[in-house]
Amino acid sequence: MTDVKERVGTPAPPPELPKLGLVGTLRWAWRQLTSMKTALVLLFLLALGAVPGSLIPQTAIDPIKVADFFEAHPKLGPVYDKLGLFDVYKSPWFSAIYLLLFISLIGCVVPRLRVYLKAMRARPPKPPRNLNRLPGYQSFEPAADGDVLELAATELRRRRFRVELYDGAVAAERGYLREAGNLLFHFSLILALIGAAWGALFGYRGTVLVVVGNGFSNSVAQYDDFSPGRIFTPDDLPPFSLTVKSFTVKFQTDGPQRGAAREFNAPISYQETPDSPERSYDLRVNHPLKVDGTSVYLLGHGYAPKMTVRDGKGDVAFSGPVPFLPQDGNFSSFGVVKAPDGRPEQLGFEGYFLPTGVIDPVKGPTSVFPDAANPVLAMTAYYGRPQVETGKPQSVYQLDKTKLTQFEGDDGDKLRFQIGPGQTFTLPDQRGSITFDSYERWVKLQVGHTPGLNLALAGISLAILGLMGSLFIHPRRTWVRLRTEDGRTVVEVAGLDRGPERGLGDEIQAIADALRPAEQQTEQSAGQPPAEPAETPKQEQP
Repeated sequence: MTDVKERVGTPAPPPELPKLGLVGTLRWAWRQLTSMKTALVLLFLLALGAVPGSLIPQTAIDPIKVADFFEAHPKLGPVYDKLGLFDVYKSPWFSAIYLLLFISLIGCVVPRLRVYLKAMRARPPKPPRNLNRLPGYQSFEPAADGDVLELAATELRRRRFRVELYDGAVAAERGYLREAGNLLFHFSLILALIGAAWGALFGYRGTVLVVVGNGFSNSVAQYDDFSPGRIFTPDDLPPFSLTVKSFTVKFQTDGPQRGAAREFNAPISYQETPDSPERSYDLRVNHPLKVDGTSVYLLGHGYAPKMTVRDGKGDVAFSGPVPFLPQDGNFSSFGVVKAPDGRPEQLGFEGYFLPTGVIDPVKGPTSVFPDAANPVLAMTAYYGRPQVETGKPQSVYQLDKTKLTQFEGDDGDKLRFQIGPGQTFTLPDQRGSITFDSYERWVKLQVGHTPGLNLALAGISLAILGLMGSLFIHPRRTWVRLRTEDGRTVVEVAGLDRGPERGLGDEIQAIADALRPAEQQTEQSAGQPPAEPAETPKQEQP
């Protein structure tokens, strides 16, 4: 008895499931990757991954801001750098999401295309047994003379249905382009991804500051920063050159928008090749210069004070314009001047160029207007022993003060001074001087070539077109059938929307009216019931 209870109470062992194996595992992984759910998740991750590219300064766009970020956040900067957040669109994790999305879309769309082409060649299906169960339904007795089915086929073709004749029935279907629009949308996403990848592989982009009156030649050494594509080589650069002749800018001088820029204009001259004739062009914002597939954009502008630095021996250690970088809307601009060849000591200066300088009781020297109404240099100076040249590149916008000593004023405090155009400041202990000669303007140019841009734009345009087709095209099936009921012939007209119902009842009513005999139409127009009233539509599928 105990043995029987033990046998009855013992649960049956679970069935042993077959192992997937390597091929089965790969097939399962492929199905997961090519599912629409995975494609949507990857598309969301791609959009989410692009967020840091707009919030965190990017090396390819503005390396100066990246350097400032490192200086302001010495602990966070290296972490961001290891994560690739300063170059998001070339980081390994962003590229992985990009490639997985590309593969997922192809694996998702190609099988659907095969199914769609098969459906395009298929005949409209035969009418179901119970047409009166469809959402749209009408029935009536036909005229004694006349071919109702032929008349129905003509009416349905007029309404852009694809018609197929069966024994005693007409089947019609339309709206095939809705799935075509859906497929076009997904293929357009693939096209846009290909265009973006093409530009990332073969394109390039760089920025350069050009002082008015100076020139620029399209070579890697001329750029302040340069971001090439993965397969790009310097030999692919077109050999054009340009010279910035002048730069004019107008600011609003009154009202709530005082100080807002109203016009930027940079007339330039350029040559497509060293042997080609010189041409002129008016470079403006959103009006780039196109040269051999390369676009030159005007991004920004600023001031470049011209200064002359003399060392302790009275020799000129530096002379020329120095670009200062704007720090606010009134163009208070920061910059440095380096004179490493000064003797017996090298000299260095850093400070601000103030286009319209005033002395604020709280802020000190500041600019109150972006135009140069009262230009002032507010600087501080450093000195140190000459150093051996190491060949290591240094930023022209930062002064390495690790081996320099700041000058002190007569009061023992750190030396600070202000000079205007044409003025000279003599450094303490006859260590040299600096003269503010005048100032020029500089323009920031972005030079770039994105070969897949037109392909990406075409993909986006086609995606919008496909999305409109999938939203506004309504697939619909309609049937007209003759049947015998109690010894009399009845015409049935029924329809079914393959999606949300939109105007189905009105169209079925219009088709039935076109097929009814004239006397029945007269009765209905007079408010009398038809010969065979339509049954109440039921909301269930055949």
